[in-house]
Amino acid sequence: MEKKQLVLVGNGMAGVRAIEEILKVSNDQFQITIFGNEPYPNYNRIMLSKVLQGDTNIHDITLNDWDWYEENGIQLYTDEAVIKIDPTQKTVVTDSGRVQPYDELILATGSLPFILPLPGADKQGVTGFRDIKDTDVMLEASKTYQKAAVIGGGLLGLEAARGLLNLGMDVTVVHLEPYLMERQLDPTAGRLLQNELEKQGMKFLLEKQTEEIYGDHRVKGLKFKDGSTLQTDMVVMAVGIKPNVQLGKDCGIPVGRGLIVDDYMQTEIPNIYAVGECAEHRGIAYGLVAPLYEQAKVLAKKICGVDTAPYEGSVTATQLKVSGVEVFSAGDFIEANAEDKKAIKVFDEQEGIYKKIVLCGNQVVGAVLFGDTSEGNRLFSMIQKGSDISETSKVSILQPLNQEHGTSVTAGMSDDEIVCGCNGVSKGMIIEAIKNQGCSSVDDIKACTGASRSCGGCKPLVAEILQHTLGSEFDASVQKEAICSCTDLSREEVVAEIKEKGLTHTREVMNVLGWKTAEGCSKCRPALNYYLGMINPTEYEDERASRFVNERMHANIQKDGTYSVVPRMYGGVTNAKDLRRIADVVDKYEIPLVKMTGGQRIDLIGVKKEDLPKVWEDLDMPSGYAYGKTVRTVKTCVGEQFCRFGTQDSMALGIALEKKFEGLSAPHKIKMAVSACPRNCAESGIKDVGVVGIDGGWEIYVGGNGGTHLRAGDLLMKVKTAEEVIEITGAYLQYYRETANYLERTSAWIERVGLSHVQSVLSDETNRKELNDRMNEALSVYQDPWKNFLEDKKTAKQLFHHVVTSSSR
Repeated sequence: MEKKQLVLVGNGMAGVRAIEEILKVSNDQFQITIFGNEPYPNYNRIMLSKVLQGDTNIHDITLNDWDWYEENGIQLYTDEAVIKIDPTQKTVVTDSGRVQPYDELILATGSLPFILPLPGADKQGVTGFRDIKDTDVMLEASKTYQKAAVIGGGLLGLEAARGLLNLGMDVTVVHLEPYLMERQLDPTAGRLLQNELEKQGMKFLLEKQTEEIYGDHRVKGLKFKDGSTLQTDMVVMAVGIKPNVQLGKDCGIPVGRGLIVDDYMQTEIPNIYAVGECAEHRGIAYGLVAPLYEQAKVLAKKICGVDTAPYEGSVTATQLKVSGVEVFSAGDFIEANAEDKKAIKVFDEQEGIYKKIVLCGNQVVGAVLFGDTSEGNRLFSMIQKGSDISETSKVSILQPLNQEHGTSVTAGMSDDEIVCGCNGVSKGMIIEAIKNQGCSSVDDIKACTGASRSCGGCKPLVAEILQHTLGSEFDASVQKEAICSCTDLSREEVVAEIKEKGLTHTREVMNVLGWKTAEGCSKCRPALNYYLGMINPTEYEDERASRFVNERMHANIQKDGTYSVVPRMYGGVTNAKDLRRIADVVDKYEIPLVKMTGGQRIDLIGVKKEDLPKVWEDLDMPSGYAYGKTVRTVKTCVGEQFCRFGTQDSMALGIALEKKFEGLSAPHKIKMAVSACPRNCAESGIKDVGVVGIDGGWEIYVGGNGGTHLRAGDLLMKVKTAEEVIEITGAYLQYYRETANYLERTSAWIERVGLSHVQSVLSDETNRKELNDRMNEALSVYQDPWKNFLEDKKTAKQLFHHVVTSSSR
């Protein structure tokens, strides 16, 4: 039988979820075509704030990669927008001129950021926060500018503000209302949240109405209705979203706030459905993930001819962390002095915990939790079911179940209570997956049910249900995270198998260990390449094609396709000869921007791809590895030789450390610093390894991070000599290399394994020697590729041809 043509317009979370649900029940009756106007497969928009913070990229938040579309026979057109629907001919037309017929059409066009119609809103430096493109704009601006203003104190605005704050910007949130997140929190919780965020460095201007964005070509500030002003270099509009309805409206679909649909997500035009943020159901256009997924299930069954209950709307709940602060709200949580609604409140000001439930008679109709959201799922279930609590002590509702007996919270949950609000997964569904499908880990549950697949906030609860259900059969050692979707194996299992079976190449690892995809993916290929080199450094031949594009090109690719080149300057120290050489290269290749980096290096930005080998040849300097998963820089102060406060020779030690560990392959980038005294001018307290000079010796700090997730370093130990610093640092870095997950920064690793554990490993002299022996073996194979380039022009040309061709794959 010939398949029906099913077309989805919109490659976002709601639309692709509808396709996933259709694949479950369709019996292969559709040929599916998807159009998306972004150049990516389906990604998790909830996690955009993580991308803005810098440690996560588009690959990490991808929900369905390119292989998924191919495996399911789906034709995906990315970066191609549908501009017209012809309901009579049953075709859609794209901006490339493509005409695609359909038998069934799903519109999942999502929403658009609402940009306030202010004078100056079109100036450079004004952006929304809705997609990867907006995120890139903010990331780029943070490299040049210092001050940012976020208009909107809702969830999206605070996520944008947190990300910009982590990028080192001075951030002010401008909000029209008297307290933050008024749609999710009551006034008390909103003000508590403000207090916590102010402690993190965020600034607020409440009850401020913006009148104008001023500046010449680029924004310079905001002017408010009350006449006051705020200087800023960038404005992020986060005042809300509006359903993207124009495409449907143009073809005749009735529009309210969104495209109007019935209880089966059908529009008034036959064979056209709408789902997600673009749809309006019973007067409501939902913006949260959970309702959109509920809609997707109903739509899928209807379009496949499977009997299903209608969609009758959703009771919404919000449970999340805002800058590390736990908040929850559900239902009708504003009592507003209504006679039929009463509130019960618990407020522990010392611990920063606030809880409120709103009752209508003997039913819980709303709740707000701040600081401790452990009862959120239970309260949400009570609100959904309209539970009668007349026989229950009212205050006890706000206490964790079985707390006094030390019993798991999940033990008292009913099977129909929702555990994963994003994906609508109940406790009973998880138990069924454990008992009938053999799930024994959080990853297994995610694969079977989708729980924890979206925001990931329910992972601890899923793990508790696993432990409670499996009892003595629960194995904590299998509560692992696979290195990627190509395999079920964790990092530890992959490393153990490579050692045990003597595997020597990435393809061999994939074949022998039963990879689900023959070619692997962009997450596992670089990881396997690193693990193989770490295990056998002297014999393993590095697979350049398995490295990230920046590492293959020996330069950081920029937004416009040019590259950034950073020559190495040991300890941040340079000389007139090198500076003249750099200046000559800048002039010769017309490099548009020369900038000092935070690591005391010179960055040549805007180098053309074809000029890269010639630039390196003319520089005749080693690479500073600004692109590598390796030791980037060792920042130093001027030290005791020049500074009247210095107690140690910081420059000499910094240069020695950098030369010692130059080219070291690592799970992630490593930044180091040496300060000559506790004044810490080289910022040693926020580096992966930071050394501080004291009277009679040195302090070694580890696990610091001055970037996306700010973390002060922990004091590892004190030593007396520079030689001891190098010995301890070598052992520490080797232990990190051998036990960290690929792309896990030292700050995350030290929190995972524990400082005391690392100290115990390094305090053993035998351990230290063995770790340094393995470190020296790894360092013995290092050769700067650009030194080889200068020594052998023919080899260099072959190398550059290889990296250019492999980077275009």
